[in-house]
Amino acid sequence: MEFLHLDTHHALRVMSFNIRYHNLNDGPDVWPLRKDLTASMLRLHRPDVVGLQEVGREPLEDLALRLPEFAWVGVGRDDGVAEGEFAAIFYRPARVSLLAQAHFWLSKTPEVPGSSSWKAGCVRIVTWAKFRDCVTGRIFYFFNTHFDHASKRARRKSAWLLRKRIKTIAEDAPVIVTGDLNCTETSTPYHILTLPEVEGSCLQDALTQSLFPHHGPIATFHAFTGNLRDRIDYIFVANGVQVLQHAALTDHWNGRYPSDHLPVIADLVL
Repeated sequence: MEFLHLDTHHALRVMSFNIRYHNLNDGPDVWPLRKDLTASMLRLHRPDVVGLQEVGREPLEDLALRLPEFAWVGVGRDDGVAEGEFAAIFYRPARVSLLAQAHFWLSKTPEVPGSSSWKAGCVRIVTWAKFRDCVTGRIFYFFNTHFDHASKRARRKSAWLLRKRIKTIAEDAPVIVTGDLNCTETSTPYHILTLPEVEGSCLQDALTQSLFPHHGPIATFHAFTGNLRDRIDYIFVANGVQVLQHAALTDHWNGRYPSDHLPVIADLVL
């Protein structure tokens, strides 16, 4: 079998996880009652790099306190410093070494902090990092984002911009992308990211590329109910990254979930 020829012992584990913002109207699912569940999920499943979405400053500090084995990069989307949600990247310095990191906004003016276009419901950002795998020495790029929930046009334009920027930043180096795209795999933004015959880097859906069958449900959004609705959370790869395993994690405690989204996890070989 093909996987026998891969360096499976040195596989890199990555995760995409929308942790749900701190909404005071969430009742029994409000963030202070979920922060230990979320930290426990990350601690148990041990991703080496994880893209988090909907991370406010308080949840960011809570997770950093509970997970000292992780470092992180990111900025608040509203001002490029600390205001608004972060598309934070948490990573294990014991496994990967940070070489560079930056951000751009999903707008007509990507370098302008807090910018928004295409009738988006709110400001949207991409955080990216360049890492060296401390085990294999290989260099790769990791992009994390959260597409707009309100505007179909904003999601389409964001997909084009992300694809072109990945090509400009990473060139031909291995690429991993995590994100809540707020759209399904039948949508136009998904096809923009994955179609090979268009400008920019063609991404591959880690679920469809996995050498072993996908583990767990396909859908990822459930609104804290456990009744899964749509698949909107993804891990993509490009430029020679191979996928060993892919899963959506359904861990919960006495009916309580760490988020209204399931985290998605994949074991990758660079």
